[in-house]
Amino acid sequence: MSETLTLRARSLLFSLLRRPSVDLPLACGLVLLAAIGLTTLYSASDLDTHTVVNQGARFVLGAVLMLLIARVPPQALRKWTPWLYAGSVALLLVVAVLGEGRGAHRWLDLKVLRFQPSELVKLTLPMMVAWALSRRELPPRFASLAIVGMLIALPAWLIARQPDLGTALLVVASGVFAIFLAGMAWWRIGLVLGAAAGVAPLAWHFMHEYQKNRLRMFLDPESDPLGNGWHIIQSEIAVGSGGVFGKGWHHGTQSSLQFLPEHTTDFIFAVFSEEWGLIGVIALIALYIFIVGRGLWIAANARDTYSRLLAGSISMSFFVYVMVNGGMISGILPVVGVPLPLVSYGGTSVVSLLAGFGVLMSIHRHRTFHSR
Repeated sequence: MSETLTLRARSLLFSLLRRPSVDLPLACGLVLLAAIGLTTLYSASDLDTHTVVNQGARFVLGAVLMLLIARVPPQALRKWTPWLYAGSVALLLVVAVLGEGRGAHRWLDLKVLRFQPSELVKLTLPMMVAWALSRRELPPRFASLAIVGMLIALPAWLIARQPDLGTALLVVASGVFAIFLAGMAWWRIGLVLGAAAGVAPLAWHFMHEYQKNRLRMFLDPESDPLGNGWHIIQSEIAVGSGGVFGKGWHHGTQSSLQFLPEHTTDFIFAVFSEEWGLIGVIALIALYIFIVGRGLWIAANARDTYSRLLAGSISMSFFVYVMVNGGMISGILPVVGVPLPLVSYGGTSVVSLLAGFGVLMSIHRHRTFHSR
């Protein structure tokens, strides 16, 4: 009897070593990124242990969720997708009525838990688009694009009304990536982009005044250096003062002297740039590129259309979050309030991102599943 149990234990151990429940290269990249994030946050918060402990707890929660999702087969995720999408849209409707926040209705406070439902949509929307496209002929035709367009437009519209235009655009991008990866013809892509460019000027009339000010400051921050242009100007000073090698950890002046606003959240990349300079920024971007590249490799090796589209969309969306935040703090893009993934302080963002990576690990772990 004991010999049989020993053989079974050895067989189980061999199986786990041969196919671990997580993708080790991706997991190592995420652990390193989390360590960088906590170290930078500790410095940006002026060595506030409480802030770092809170963020660390969110990393632990996200990691546990990631490991749990990694064990769920993609076919089960595909089965649950419509319900997850419907639930996230329902939460956006609840936010419209009961939401709270600083000048915007973006958060739900359940007393024991406070979270931002729009962060969940960043995951459930690409899942829904991948689900819809995997059930239809590819490349997608106009009928399929119309259906998918409505699936994207509904949550994006609800998020834009909070108002949170930056997150709404990122949500749209996550769905568009799935459409692109489905093999949409280039002439159709050009047609859609042309139509979007044509109607873009009309959006100005529907924007809130603070959103218009962000675009004005993007074009000319010096026109209001002590007001609306303050964020961009101070961020650019922080990035430039870091030079090639940086000032060293916790030796940055823009955040410690309170010149740089939101230095633990949206502008934490500026803090990192000032402390570690160009060399540190290149290393951090290289780490992000490795994580994105690993996600795209998982997508390329997925065995069914749903998994391939979903993994590719999650990976490319993660890349866009990094580029938008980097462009924002360097003045290349307008300030849109997008945090730096897994580095900026924030609970819902960390948990939802790690949940997304759990989906990637699930796709990688169960890649022998064959289905359209």
